[in-house]
Amino acid sequence: MTMNRREIMSAAALTVAASSLPLGLSMGEARADNHAMAGGKPAGVFKYQIGDIECIALNDGVANFPLPDGFVKNAPIEDVQAALARALMDPATMSIPFTAMVVKAGDKTTLIDTGNGPGAGETRGKLFSNLEAAGIDPASIDTVVISHFHGDHIGGLIDDMNAKAFPNAELVIPEGEAAFWLDDGNMSSAPEGMKPSFEKARTNIGAYKDATRQINDGDEAVPGITAVGAFGHTPGHLAFRIASGDKQMLVLSDTTNHPALFVRHPDWHVRFDMDPDKAAETRKRMLDMAAEDDMLVAGYHFPFPATGHIVKDGDGYQLALAAWQPQL
Repeated sequence: MTMNRREIMSAAALTVAASSLPLGLSMGEARADNHAMAGGKPAGVFKYQIGDIECIALNDGVANFPLPDGFVKNAPIEDVQAALARALMDPATMSIPFTAMVVKAGDKTTLIDTGNGPGAGETRGKLFSNLEAAGIDPASIDTVVISHFHGDHIGGLIDDMNAKAFPNAELVIPEGEAAFWLDDGNMSSAPEGMKPSFEKARTNIGAYKDATRQINDGDEAVPGITAVGAFGHTPGHLAFRIASGDKQMLVLSDTTNHPALFVRHPDWHVRFDMDPDKAAETRKRMLDMAAEDDMLVAGYHFPFPATGHIVKDGDGYQLALAAWQPQL
């Protein structure tokens, strides 16, 4: 099924509403934070290699909110609660992590997605402190690659003065996202609650208007990183293949939301997917590919360190998350 523009707008409006959900710190996250701060070093940095390419996962925090009815649009809330309990999560609470990635290939440094940005809330917007912890100056980043224009991915493009947060970077964006979110007609016909997302896209992407390049499925974002069309979550949503020699990884972006729900149940429709049927089709295709090829994967909303392998499990899949240890 392909959604018309009105249906896309309605689904996207749910994403806007989610940004105002209450935040908190669960006991599990408190334990992780206490463990992470041993020796005064933060948890949110995880380094690993794909051939000659260094990947650095950078945590941007977590959003916690009471699980609402309709978070999964095509499953009863009781089934969603059971899936959370099966993953040893609080069945009454939805916790969504955020993890961006720095990729170092040769003498070039690339950031994939930029987190929630300044003023996002007490438990979000941690990207820049973790960049500092990793020894990465934002001014040293050559390229910023964006998977899609939702606020938790483009929020960190600018600082609290609306200036470029990455002053020397080229901005690489999906062609389909630019066509949708920067279109005057789409903005004028959008529900009032969704207009701030259009405005954020114009402000944050517009800050780089003199250094922006558009890409689509199959295009090279930078050497070693190729765009993979993963449409459905948003009209132009992209995943990325990172390759070096015979090693490769699939950066799933928002192909799945939390894996306890949407890797285990790829047919489920998260309320943030703008074309849920297409998103589910994309999700199954990409999870199948990752499992069959035994590819390392990274997911923006996976628990930190947000990387691991996908394993086929009956009608669904499981995420075998990489073991995390402090590396600073």
